[in-house]
Amino acid sequence: MTWMKMNFQNSNSPLMEQLIFFHDHTIFIIIMIIFMITYIMFYLIINKNINIKISENQFIEMIWTSLPPLILIFIAMPSLHLLYLMDEIKSPIMTIKIFGHQWFWSYEYSDFKNIEFESYMLNQINKENFRLIEVDNKTILPFKFNIRLLISSEDVIHSWTIPSLAIKMDAIPGRMNQINLYMNRPGIYFGQCSEICGINHSFMPIQIESIKLNKFIKWIKNF
Repeated sequence: MTWMKMNFQNSNSPLMEQLIFFHDHTIFIIIMIIFMITYIMFYLIINKNINIKISENQFIEMIWTSLPPLILIFIAMPSLHLLYLMDEIKSPIMTIKIFGHQWFWSYEYSDFKNIEFESYMLNQINKENFRLIEVDNKTILPFKFNIRLLISSEDVIHSWTIPSLAIKMDAIPGRMNQINLYMNRPGIYFGQCSEICGINHSFMPIQIESIKLNKFIKWIKNF
């Protein structure tokens, strides 16, 4: 995100693309409703005449009774479709365990031996680092593969959030939540804890680097 940016971040997952489409779809419906109601109110204010055919008209009452449920159906159907897509996890190639702590994240690559590390925010301020969202240990993952994330917490409730990937999952002590991760292209993607978890809540950044599979395998071997 950049300063004064009003739109969403560029999507890096199919789910985020669908969420942006759903947002635009819903906003279009809301704008149409606002314009229609504004026009009717303005017309009633400036028009001093009374149309006796409109007064106590059952057909008009039937329209304004049946139209709102139809509008809600047009909004609810794609919303339910997206909710089911967000819970679907199909053939993940690997599993990553993520634990929230006060106030840092720890990662465990369950399918590989001895790959565990902690991720803290960098305090060094220079031109090469992004302020308050740069970490010392990035989470390296391959793109264009389904990856299962198991998220939990060691102390209080945290929330592991990557906006450009449409991921926001609570890390709850004693509970393991599951979510799917899929990235379309290589790059570095940032997020933060979005649950108020204590005094240093705003200093729990998340940094993911998506790379090609062959480079990921080399990183695993050299870890």
